[in-house]
Amino acid sequence: MATEKVPKKPKKNRHRPTILTVFTLCAVGPGHLGAQQLPDLPFPVTNNATAVDTTGERPAFYSFLGVDHTKIWSGITSRAFRLTLGDTVWTELPQVDSRGRIAATAQAVDGRVFVFGGYTVDQDGSEKSLGNVDIYDPNTKVWSRGQPIPTPVDDAVSGVWNDSLIYLISGWHDMGNVQLVQVYDPFSGSWRQGTPIPGPGLFGHTGGIAGNTIIFVDGVRTSNSRPRYTIERRSWRGDINPDDPTSISWIEIEQHPGPPVYRGAGGACSGAVIIAGGTDNPYNYNGIGYDGVPSMPSHTVFSYSVITDQWVRLPDLSNPSMDHRSLQMVGANGFLIGGMRQSQAVIAHATSLRADGALDICQ
Repeated sequence: MATEKVPKKPKKNRHRPTILTVFTLCAVGPGHLGAQQLPDLPFPVTNNATAVDTTGERPAFYSFLGVDHTKIWSGITSRAFRLTLGDTVWTELPQVDSRGRIAATAQAVDGRVFVFGGYTVDQDGSEKSLGNVDIYDPNTKVWSRGQPIPTPVDDAVSGVWNDSLIYLISGWHDMGNVQLVQVYDPFSGSWRQGTPIPGPGLFGHTGGIAGNTIIFVDGVRTSNSRPRYTIERRSWRGDINPDDPTSISWIEIEQHPGPPVYRGAGGACSGAVIIAGGTDNPYNYNGIGYDGVPSMPSHTVFSYSVITDQWVRLPDLSNPSMDHRSLQMVGANGFLIGGMRQSQAVIAHATSLRADGALDICQ
């Protein structure tokens, strides 16, 4: 396997965010969901792709794919579910594909939901990154297939810019990571290439897009030495040029608070990217670290304000959680749907994260 070249650390720049710690909780104003809970999924699932569509009268949450409580290849599923806020049970949708996969990512744009990539696992343990773009239309209740990802990826960070373009940032492709930023236009169904990330290619990193800014942190880089998979404790900011959305100005920013993050949940509101949970010990899909040590989920939650260039430490998760990609933000509340807790326990729970510390920039 070829070794990714790690560039020299960029010189410091004006983006030197201050790390703040939030000790008090703010009241939830009108229009926010407060600490409202969602009902449990029909069965425990982790490494699933989740999304929320806020274009209707009530937000609609989605969970696609993933692996069940067995955490083995035969437990990888293609099932899909939808929950409209206020309903008491999730509705099962037609399956995403004829074969299950994990490490996909999903985003909702213009009332449709797009599921990107992921990988399959065979009985012999072999894995294959897929270039699938699976599109669900809730009006017709039908799946369609979009133009494939030019370079298939899994374990990528995704985000929506300006309600119009979906960005896939880095990720794993079959035998190694890529530095690509692949930009999908859901209206034309076409792909373009954005400015690549300046650091090494990563998988299992965490982030999102707020306004014109991409934020992502950490993840895992690979090498031919031991250990093969190394957590990359670095934080990045990419500013999208509104006149040419494929042009991204990347800089390295100061480290986020708390431990390194692998497979945390990333989401965004108007002014901030929020990151919750994850672990500091990279693992495959069974929750056991590549070093043979069971990975421990994190309770840490923090945000980065793209307006003030500040990291903000938010109240901890009441139950540490990992094996996510996306944090579903609605107003000043975020939701973790499924995932893995202590002792590699796969859960059906949909956890409400009341992001009070970021309330002033999420309303």
